[in-house]
Amino acid sequence: MPRPTKCRRICKFPQETTFYPSENSGGEAVSLTFDEYECIRLIDKCGFSQEQCAEFMQVARTTVQKIYDEARKKIACMIVDGLPLKIGGGEYRLCDGNNASCFKQDCFKRDIPEKYNLVKGDNIM
Repeated sequence: MPRPTKCRRICKFPQETTFYPSENSGGEAVSLTFDEYECIRLIDKCGFSQEQCAEFMQVARTTVQKIYDEARKKIACMIVDGLPLKIGGGEYRLCDGNNASCFKQDCFKRDIPEKYNLVKGDNIM
């Protein structure tokens, strides 16, 4: 019996979860999971190494390598074949913003205290 999948930590949901080619080819949409999206975001956009990405997502580096390879194959199929892309699902848990290994760059939880943690009397007219 295989070991259960460990949840991967993600800090940021995509702003858009569906992408369509300008000329709809009518093919079936490619499905990218949230953990694959996070892996692509951290490695390709933020410039993290696979080791840093693994530390951030709290999984092994080999797991990150597997996730990254799968995500790149899916994105390549989407681009080459002109297929729609849908992002959703996967084995993940949302970052709570209090973890010591959080890189604090794009974590949406880091913005909440700054935006909404007002000192008593700040919003009195």
